Amino acid sequence: MMNSMIRDISFAPQGHEKINWVKEFMPVLNTLNREVAANKPLAGKNIVITMHLEAKTAYLGIVLKNAGANVVVTGSNPLSTQDDVAAALVDQGVGVYAWYNCTSEEYDQFLHKALDSKPDIIIDDGGDLVSLLHGERSELAANIIGGSEETTTGVIRLRALEAEGRLKFPMIAVNDAYCKYLFDNRYGTGQSTWDGIMRTTNLTVTGKTVVIAGYGWCGKGVAMRAKGLGANVIVTEVDPIKAIEAVFDGFRVMPMEEAALHGEIFVTLTGCKDVIRGEHIKQMKNGAILANAGHFDVEINKQDLANLAKTRRSARKNIEEFVLDDDRKIYLLAEGRLVNLAAGDGHPTEIMDLSFALQALSAIFIAEHHKELDKKVYTVTEAMNGRVAQLKLQAMGIAIDQLTPEQEKYLNQA
Repeated sequence: MMNSMIRDISFAPQGHEKINWVKEFMPVLNTLNREVAANKPLAGKNIVITMHLEAKTAYLGIVLKNAGANVVVTGSNPLSTQDDVAAALVDQGVGVYAWYNCTSEEYDQFLHKALDSKPDIIIDDGGDLVSLLHGERSELAANIIGGSEETTTGVIRLRALEAEGRLKFPMIAVNDAYCKYLFDNRYGTGQSTWDGIMRTTNLTVTGKTVVIAGYGWCGKGVAMRAKGLGANVIVTEVDPIKAIEAVFDGFRVMPMEEAALHGEIFVTLTGCKDVIRGEHIKQMKNGAILANAGHFDVEINKQDLANLAKTRRSARKNIEEFVLDDDRKIYLLAEGRLVNLAAGDGHPTEIMDLSFALQALSAIFIAEHHKELDKKVYTVTEAMNGRVAQLKLQAMGIAIDQLTPEQEKYLNQA
């Protein structure tokens, strides 16, 4: 067993089963895996992946290892690591520093241990690696030839560094790729968020009033699925354009202060802090359920909730009950962390096939073109987007039209 910190290597057999299952439904990544295993485009490169460590992430790590890289994986959330998957990865020669329900101190230790491998390329999820490489571990930044970022939150942090002229290496904003946000953020978050909420609570969604905070691509997906499940949906927004879009999509739009009076299930997906605060909690109905599907556990102000409670207890796994002074009960799911991963298996496998194919192609692009790249945030190339989409269509048995030479000439004329 290579240098790693995991719960128990004996968990590996169950982890192998999970990884083998997702491989059956990731045809794009399977195609890339066959290609890179033959030509080893990442030979000799050290890669650190910080992501939600479940089976789909594990398969990405295996593909990169098969491409010739030395791969180390650590989790991007204390509650999203699956210990059996971590053990299976170690069993296949991938370094892992992660276990489920780690403390804040352990989480930080795992990130540092991963960076001790002196990566050439990083794959980040939320910006924690980039933050360390621009702070405590800045001595390693010169080794980095580039990296990629999976989430909206992480891209926001990257663009801030770039705007300040402080970004130390090129980064590809995989989150901003068409084949990522159109499918992963919308359909992936839409399904997996409700999967996490429903399996955790075992309650109906139909007939309930659901408040969706944020109407970006993730919010659109969760609102769409809530409507499909029979909920009455309210959207809260700070962006007037997105608010109009929500209205035109058939949803009620109002400030959180008003929505708090009506909601029975609240889901935050903004990437901002304090979206639900004490003044909102004071207005909520008895039995209101609070869930977060944004990257960090700051969207629901947990301190305000704790301050308003006279008692708190664990109601069942991943549900904490807060009893307020007037005996109203408010329920917080998964400690306010990403409910789809902290209380579920994350996005559907077929969706992550697209996103992780883009991550693999981005790592290869960096290895091959890093000398041409500036210390900037780059978007995924049109060629990469198109290739992933085409491979997915082929796997689905779907053919599309091709432009004729005359059509191409018509479209490209001055």
